[in-house]
Amino acid sequence: MLTDKLKLIIRQSYKAIGENLSNFNPRKQQTFLIAEIAKTLAGEYSKDRKIIAIEAGTGTGKSLAYSLGAIPLALARDKKVCISTATVALQEQLVDKDLPFLKKYAGLKFDFALVKGRQRYVCRQKLTQAVATDSPQAGFTFAEKPQASDIRTLNAMHKALTDGSWHGDIDSWKSPIPHHIWSQVQSDKHSCLKTLSEHHHCPFHKARETMEQAHVLVVNHSLLLADLELGGGKILSPPDETFYIIDEAHHLPKVTRDHSSASVTLRGAIDWLTKLRETGDKMAKLIKSQRAISPALKLSDDCQDLLIEMQKVLTFVDNNAKTYFLENNATDNSNNFKNNDDKVYRFDNGIIPKSLKNWAEDCNELSKKSLSHLNKLYNALIEAVKDGDCQMYLAEPVLSEAGFMIQRLENLQSLWHMYAKTDSDKAAPMARWIQIQDPVKASARQDYLLCASPIEVGFTLEDKLWSQCEGAVLCSATLLALNSFDNFRFQAGLRNDDGSQYQQVTSPFDYQNNAQLVVAKMTNEPSAMQFTDELIDKLPKYLEQGSASLVLFSSYWQMEKVAQALREKNQLDIAVQGEHSRQHIIEKHKKNCDNNKNSIIFGTQSFSEGLDLPGNYLNNLIITKLPFSVPTSPVEQAQAEYITAKGGNPFMSLSVPDTSKKLVQACGRLLRNEKDEGVITLMDKRVVTKRYGKQLLDSLPPFERVIER
Repeated sequence: MLTDKLKLIIRQSYKAIGENLSNFNPRKQQTFLIAEIAKTLAGEYSKDRKIIAIEAGTGTGKSLAYSLGAIPLALARDKKVCISTATVALQEQLVDKDLPFLKKYAGLKFDFALVKGRQRYVCRQKLTQAVATDSPQAGFTFAEKPQASDIRTLNAMHKALTDGSWHGDIDSWKSPIPHHIWSQVQSDKHSCLKTLSEHHHCPFHKARETMEQAHVLVVNHSLLLADLELGGGKILSPPDETFYIIDEAHHLPKVTRDHSSASVTLRGAIDWLTKLRETGDKMAKLIKSQRAISPALKLSDDCQDLLIEMQKVLTFVDNNAKTYFLENNATDNSNNFKNNDDKVYRFDNGIIPKSLKNWAEDCNELSKKSLSHLNKLYNALIEAVKDGDCQMYLAEPVLSEAGFMIQRLENLQSLWHMYAKTDSDKAAPMARWIQIQDPVKASARQDYLLCASPIEVGFTLEDKLWSQCEGAVLCSATLLALNSFDNFRFQAGLRNDDGSQYQQVTSPFDYQNNAQLVVAKMTNEPSAMQFTDELIDKLPKYLEQGSASLVLFSSYWQMEKVAQALREKNQLDIAVQGEHSRQHIIEKHKKNCDNNKNSIIFGTQSFSEGLDLPGNYLNNLIITKLPFSVPTSPVEQAQAEYITAKGGNPFMSLSVPDTSKKLVQACGRLLRNEKDEGVITLMDKRVVTKRYGKQLLDSLPPFERVIER
């Protein structure tokens, strides 16, 4: 329960914020959100299920709402707050602006930290070895010979790290660091260990110490998933001691699915597996102990057996390549979602041939055993270094090599586990497919990428996050699809009867008076050949509706063709996505607007989310086509196939809800502040001619509607 004392602290903090924020107007939506979040996390609705999903429209001030709803409660109960976002832009806004402001003016005593993955930090020991090239004890070799400029960069990094002017993370270095150089000196979980004296002061471990002191952690969804995959509490704070704020929550299911997938190149895996025994032998020699003999011998034997099974799989795919990658696409298939990419073969309903399943079972068991043996050797070598039986400079490169092999083996075992698994009749099957990998070098042979991914990940989130955490707030401007939480609820593993709370908080904007939604009178549907020509013909008229225009397209090809035609026929000055960087386009656009010059941006789907052009920077938004996307990835195709097999309609249950969310996001570009005004024009007649069109229009904010006849 929320105590009177806590309620008072929250009210006073909100009042203090208002007194120090220019042009601050208390919003009933925001105060409602703060109260609902605090009550949910305090267990007033459910003691066992402190979870709330919130769709908060633009302008509701959700970052302040969830901060004030969660942080005072977390401080009172000695819990941590973990804010997870999907984009770097929101992370930067929280760390550079929102949280410092809150800390300064809200009267709350808390510390916060931006938490990054280990690979974002340099390893001090590796960097020292890399610049000490004259030392015979360096134990350091570059994967490819560094250029003189790379050596200069490494020396500059080492000097800056030593004198304290750089904290050791790649994001704060003044210029881009080449990947082939960074990969040699970045921290890794297998050799950059705090327990080894040489690594006590590595930047990653210092950052983790700062994190442990912080009350609020800011992370991205990928790092959150990485921690949960390890069991929770290994990178971040333990779930049962944490209130999670999942901002931009509509991205979470996809990120979870990506994290739960695995892929392996067959020839590539066979190549590195042949070197694995050698790695084991190197470790055994350095350990100089009887206990290293058994795991080294077992690793060699199991690795040999694994290579034999992997070779059987490669031969099988080689022998069936013509069937999989040519005949598969020549056959006429009534399923619209069938993959027509001649480099991808997806197993229908996730069912793989019996022989492949048998090999997968053997490979799963052998890779599991090999991983166990390698981990024993790895841990024994760590102990040998700690006991002084092996010098660190000798062990370091072997530990790095072993760590690299462990990661590869973990991925290999994960892939074979998903291929060996028998899918349940009660749940969606795994998506399983093979891709042709073109050789990088002319002399190399063609390889095959074996892939597997779950179709649905709600159970993963329920198992690893919702059932484990102290509390969670999921928020986004687009959680609803077709005015319902059902689609998101299913994807995220939530239910409407499990105690979780749901709130839709509308924006304080006066949509009816500040914006007009025009459905253009179009002769052709987007699928018609003449649609592009009609866009070229009619766009100039709609571009005259405002001085700052953003035109969104569904394809690069169409956008470029229309831009070229309007530049030639109408002499229009258009900034086109892809011709310059996003930042350059936005800066030039703002400069034009500041100088009272008309400005036009042409962009695709990526410009419909996260683009902030307030006030006079955008008053004319044109959407050329409803943002439908055909399921093109094997996972999306497998999902559509599964829905069809259950008697459902994948278009209505997948495509339409997804389009609804994307359309709301796109329309959200126009009004960013309460005083903003403008026009949105939809140039897709399907919103008035198709049955689903009304659902899509009704899911949008209540703009004044004009249907051209």
